[in-house]
Amino acid sequence: MSNFRIERDSMGELQVPEQALYGAQTQRAVDNFPISGQRMPAAFIRALILAKAAAARANVELQQISAAQGKAIVDAAQGLLEGDFMQHFPVDIFQTGSGTSSNMNANEVLATLASRLLGEPVNPNDHVNCGQSSNDIIPTTIHVSAALTLHERLLPALVHLVEVIERKAVEVHPFIKTGRTHLMDAMPVRMSQVLEGWAQQLKANIAHLQDLLPSLQALAQGGTAVGTGINAHPEFAARFCQQLSHLTQVQFTPGKNLFALIGSQDTAVTVSGQLKATAVSLMKIANDLRWMNSGPLAGLGEIELQGLQPGSSIMPGKVNPVIPEAVAMVAAQVIGNDSTITVAGQSGNFELNVMLPIIAQNLLGSIELLANSSRLLADKAIASFKVNEAKLKEALSRNPILVTALNPIIGYQKAAEIAKTAYRQGRPVIDVALELTDLPRSQLETLLDPEKLTAGGV
Repeated sequence: MSNFRIERDSMGELQVPEQALYGAQTQRAVDNFPISGQRMPAAFIRALILAKAAAARANVELQQISAAQGKAIVDAAQGLLEGDFMQHFPVDIFQTGSGTSSNMNANEVLATLASRLLGEPVNPNDHVNCGQSSNDIIPTTIHVSAALTLHERLLPALVHLVEVIERKAVEVHPFIKTGRTHLMDAMPVRMSQVLEGWAQQLKANIAHLQDLLPSLQALAQGGTAVGTGINAHPEFAARFCQQLSHLTQVQFTPGKNLFALIGSQDTAVTVSGQLKATAVSLMKIANDLRWMNSGPLAGLGEIELQGLQPGSSIMPGKVNPVIPEAVAMVAAQVIGNDSTITVAGQSGNFELNVMLPIIAQNLLGSIELLANSSRLLADKAIASFKVNEAKLKEALSRNPILVTALNPIIGYQKAAEIAKTAYRQGRPVIDVALELTDLPRSQLETLLDPEKLTAGGV
C-alpha cells in the first residue's frame, strides 16, 4: 500500500502509483487496455501538450479560467516538453476509439503539475479541459502532430534526398548504361537521366504533400462533443488557433465545418494515401539501386554501393545492399499502415470517428519511417555509390537493341533480323548490320552511337 495512493473519479476509488502525475481515469485506462504495450507516439503527445497550452491561453483571454490557472497550465506544459514527458503517458494505443483516455491522461498530468505550481487545485476537467472534448481535441491533435512532423521531419528529409540525387546526377552524367524495360535490355540511357527521373518522382511527392498541409492545418477544435460547440466559448476555436500558431510557428485555422472534422478522418486518409505514394517512389528507387548493384560478378554490377557491414554469417566477403533493403521494408510498412488508416477512416459513425488512436499511430509512424529512411538512402547509398564504367561499356557494346536507331532507314523487320542474329551469334550489332545492310560503317557508327541515342538520336 505504501507504493500507491487512492484517487477518485466519477466511478469511485482506485489505487494509483504513488509517484504518478496522472490520476484515476488514466489508471483505469492502464488497467483496461493491457493490449500491445505500445504508447501513443511521442509526436502525438507533444502536440497534445501544446494544444492544452494553447487552450489555456485562449481560455484566459476569454475569461473562462483565471489568469493564474492559465499560467500554471502553460508553465506545466512547458516543463513537460522540456523533460522526458513520455514517462507520464502510459496509455496503450489500443484504447477507447475517441482517444478519451489519452486526453484525460494529459488533463490529469497537467492538472497535477499546475496545482503544484499554483498552490491550489487545478481541475483536469474544469480547467485543463475547459472548452474542449476528447472528440475535438484528439482529431485536432492528429492534424497538429501530422502537420508538425511533415514540416519538421519528412519534407526536409525528402528535399535533402532530392538534393543529393541531383548532385549525384551531375557526377554520373558522363556514364551511359543499358536501359531496361521488363527487366530486358532496351535503348541506352545516361546515368544522370535515371537519377533525374528519381528526383522528379520525389519532387512530385513533395508538392502533393505540401498541397495537403492547408487541410491538415484546419482544426476540429471548438466543435466539442458532436460539432455544435457545446460548453465552448463562441470565440474559442479562433483564439485557440491563434495561440497554437504562436506556439508552433505553423499557421493553424479553425475548420470550415467542425462536424466533418469530428465525424470523419478524411484528411488523415488522404495524407496517408500520399505517404503511400511516396513509399512507392522510394521502393522503386531502392529496387533500382539493388538491381544495378547486383552481382558483383553474376549480376548487373553497374554500380557498387558503399559497403556498410558484412553480408553473411557463413559466406566470407559478401556485402549486401542493406540500406535499399531497409528502405524497401519501410515502404512495405507504410503501405500496410495506409491500409489500416483506410479501414479506420471508415469508422466515422455518425458524429465521431472511433478509431482515432490507431489513425494517429499509423499516420505518424509512416511520416517518421519515411523521414528517417529518406536521409539514410541519400547519405549512405546514393551519395556514395561508385559507377562500374567497364561493366557499363561491356553491356552496351553487346546490346543488339541499339539497332532500333536503324528502323527509320532499314525498317522494323530488317532491324529485327539484325538484332536476332547479333543475339544468336553473340556479336556486336554494328558488325551484323554491316553484313546485312549496304550502310557504310561510318554511318552505322554515327547512327548507333550510344551517346547520341540517349538524346533520342538528335
